[in-house]
Amino acid sequence: MSKSPNTPSGADTAPASYEAALKELEVLVQQMESGQLLLADLLSGYQRGAELLAYCRTQLDAVEQQIKVLDNGVMKSWTPT
Repeated sequence: MSKSPNTPSGADTAPASYEAALKELEVLVQQMESGQLLLADLLSGYQRGAELLAYCRTQLDAVEQQIKVLDNGVMKSWTPT
C-alpha cells in the first residue's frame, strides 16, 4: 500500500517528543476532518492516531510517576494562580 501525500510524514516512526506527537495528532485530525482523504488513508490515519495517543498517554503517565516520587508519593492539588 502506497502512502498518499496527505498522510503525515512521521507515520510509522516514534515521535521525537510529547509536543511533536501532539502536533502530528493535530495535523492528522485536521486532515481526517477535511473529508479529502481516501478510505485507505483514513484507516492508516486512524491507526497512526491511536499510536500517537498511546505514546502521549505513556509520556503523561511517566511524568505523573515522577511527580509522585518528587512529592513523596502524595499527589497534591494544583490550582492556577
